[in-house]
Amino acid sequence: MESMLNKLKSTVTKVTADVTSAVMGNPVTREFEVGRHIASGGPGLCWRIYNGTKKSTKQEVAVFVFDKKTVDKYQKFEKDQIVDSLKKGVQQLTRLRHPRLLTVQHPLEESRDCLAFCTEPVFASLSNVLGQWDNLPSPVPGDIKEYKLYDVETKYGLLQISEGLSFLHSGVKMVHGNLSPENIILNKSGAWKIMGFDFSISSNNPSDAELKYSCKEWEPNLPPLCLPNPEYLAPEYILSVSCDSASDMYSLGVVMHAVFNEGKPVFKVNKHDIFKSFSRQLDQLSSMNPAMLRKIPEEVREHVKMLLSVTPTVRPDADQMTKIPFFDDVGAVTLQYFDSLFQRDNLQKSQFYKGLPKVLPKLPKRVVVYRILPALTSEFVNPDMVPFVLPNVLLIAEECTKDEYIRLILPDLTPVFKQQEPIQILLIFLQKMDLLLTKTPSEDIKNCVLPMVYRALEAPSVQIQELCLNIIPTFANLIDYPSMKNSLIPRIKSACLQTSSLAVRVNSLVCLGKILEYLDKWFVIDEILPFLQQIPSREPAVLMGILGIYKCTFSHKKLGIPKEHLASKSLPHLVSLSIDNNLNLNQFNSFMMVIRDMLSRMEAEHKTKLEQLHVMQEQQRSLNITNPGSQSDEAKSPPSSRNQIDDIFGSADVNGKENGSAAASSQPNRMSLTLEEKQRLAKEQEQAAKLRSQQPLAPQTVKPSNNAGAQTKDLTSSLLTNMTSLNSLSLSSASHGSTMSFPSSGPALGPMGAPVSNGFPPALGFQTGGMIRPAGPSLYGGMATATSTPNFSALAQNQNQGPNKGPDMSALDSLFTPSKPRVSLNQMGPGGNTGAWMGQFSPAQNAQTQIGMAAPPGGFGMQGNPFFSPQNFSQPVAPGANPGGVKHSASANNDLKDLFG
Repeated sequence: MESMLNKLKSTVTKVTADVTSAVMGNPVTREFEVGRHIASGGPGLCWRIYNGTKKSTKQEVAVFVFDKKTVDKYQKFEKDQIVDSLKKGVQQLTRLRHPRLLTVQHPLEESRDCLAFCTEPVFASLSNVLGQWDNLPSPVPGDIKEYKLYDVETKYGLLQISEGLSFLHSGVKMVHGNLSPENIILNKSGAWKIMGFDFSISSNNPSDAELKYSCKEWEPNLPPLCLPNPEYLAPEYILSVSCDSASDMYSLGVVMHAVFNEGKPVFKVNKHDIFKSFSRQLDQLSSMNPAMLRKIPEEVREHVKMLLSVTPTVRPDADQMTKIPFFDDVGAVTLQYFDSLFQRDNLQKSQFYKGLPKVLPKLPKRVVVYRILPALTSEFVNPDMVPFVLPNVLLIAEECTKDEYIRLILPDLTPVFKQQEPIQILLIFLQKMDLLLTKTPSEDIKNCVLPMVYRALEAPSVQIQELCLNIIPTFANLIDYPSMKNSLIPRIKSACLQTSSLAVRVNSLVCLGKILEYLDKWFVIDEILPFLQQIPSREPAVLMGILGIYKCTFSHKKLGIPKEHLASKSLPHLVSLSIDNNLNLNQFNSFMMVIRDMLSRMEAEHKTKLEQLHVMQEQQRSLNITNPGSQSDEAKSPPSSRNQIDDIFGSADVNGKENGSAAASSQPNRMSLTLEEKQRLAKEQEQAAKLRSQQPLAPQTVKPSNNAGAQTKDLTSSLLTNMTSLNSLSLSSASHGSTMSFPSSGPALGPMGAPVSNGFPPALGFQTGGMIRPAGPSLYGGMATATSTPNFSALAQNQNQGPNKGPDMSALDSLFTPSKPRVSLNQMGPGGNTGAWMGQFSPAQNAQTQIGMAAPPGGFGMQGNPFFSPQNFSQPVAPGANPGGVKHSASANNDLKDLFG
């Protein structure tokens, strides 16, 4: 790899050094920048051809350089002869001006090391193209190495040489004397040009009808650069030392043979014995073998044979050659016409340009791009010709790659985009808008193409506006969304509102309808639909255009109209338009069909929404049972009736709006609940379901005792009796561990014969909690956890201190301290928050131990008794209510007064 880089570096360095040494000090370098070596040409391919630019105008040129070092091997006399011959040829070329001759841009300049002059841009010499690569850079440029002549190029090139010879023979009265492929130059456009007038001969009697030319005798001892190429010379030039215009025609015949035979002339000449070679050649020409011309096209083979005739008078002259049928090719004629356009008037040009689109597809791309396109773009300076030239330029652009379009066509089109007159220019551009948007870079689209479209929308011509609106949908997909949203749509709307032409207004609506799919939903709803209500006219075509936009927006899968917009804006507008008197029956039916579709969809969507909302409300109502906010309200104001319980659990009536709305408003959003809140909510729902499955608690009456009136109630003795039993319970607990048993003879009875639970009168409605019901007939079994019961032994000790001292009730203060609120009966009733302890109960079995409540189960643990677990009732007490939330009867109040004083 390194060796390759070094080799490339040395090559570049060598070429640069060659250019520098060749042109250094030459006056040409003061005005021109010399570029790279591209070709060679002239006698013996002695001229190196470089590309270059003029420093002042940046105009592209070709710089021909002859390095004097290449002839150092000759003596000074011979070197001077070579230099003089080359000078003569360039000076003669500089004086001649014709389209078929190479155009000199700067005359010959001589320095100590080289000769140099500048011409029009050049591609290569015909000799280079045909495979003669002498004096070319190494390696040979790829564009020359791979260059192949097309038939149309060959035909037209030979025609151009014939025309050039015709000019020399008829116009200048001059014989070229050295016509050969090395003296035929292909310029950058592909045109064939004649150079190399080193051995040209002017007529001695230019005014006479019979022209005479003086010819020099061949001198074999002169350097080759001082002699013409003998392989292309006519026999009479060598054998009879005579020449005339027919001698150049012989040279043309040999050039034509070389073109069709890969650069090979008819005969190879022995330069050391040239006279003998020409004598042999003369004999072969006299009896020419048809195989010599087999590669020449048949339609021109006979003419080439005549050009190679030994007799000069048989050879066709240059003017006759330009008229042979071989050159009547449509491509050659087209190219010939382009070369003579400057001689035509606008009418002739316009007729030619109209028929050109039929010819362009038949021509090779290279010929079209490098020969025809420059001629066409040169007409852009003539505004009257632009409408005729522009279609052909855009047709060529379709066949070009994007890079070729940007490099060769776009620079010339840019100023044309800004032209508004004649109006046909806008029409042509609009018709080819897809091509322009496809191949033009995005920056140039924004700066040149789209402004031209905007000008067309704002043009005073109704025809231009109408055509622009018709064409915009065809390339809408190529316009970027910001440009469409901010520039194109506002101008379309403005054209629709401000125009007085019905066609423009209708086409504006049609255009909007066709490009709706390239817009987003909310832009259409916010900008397009409100614009429809601003349109002032009510012609049927306008109304149907409005309806079409509504229908497209409504039915398009990407757009659509929300039901809110349908109800508030779209449907009212359409309904008002539908009854316009200008509409016929079919148009009215079209309106009604769209309106019905909108109503149906609006009804279906809103009904679905309401159904979903109803389902959500039902779900929220079921979740509202255990709403924490409702529970706190209940604790503050405990309900005392069935209506209050219904307010908490929700009314059984599905249509109850107040309960349902309250539940929905107090229910927290399910989507915002945390995981812990959801777990707690699930447990509360499960407890509520268990509560609903239980039978309601109903009050029951107790049969009055038979001896109720026989003996008055002695609270003191019943309390003492109870204390005695509690004392024995404590002693039994101390001696037997944590389990105690009571006498199985029966329950403890008060003075009135009523059973007593833990020493409290049953009239208070308290349950006999804290004991485990035995399996036998005995009412009380053992205590569940004796360690959790208060020690009542102190009461018994105080009782035995003396008969005169009253009992000390301070030990009971811990049981009925007012700082610990007690559970209310309403809370234990249906709907109360009894889920924490009520679920432990089973249906009542004996209803004799409680008033106002169903009998509890046979027994439950002491910890399950709310009075031994006061923390279960730590809810705040409603203002103005009893601390326990219990409504006391008169007898209960009296009993408490007797007990506590």
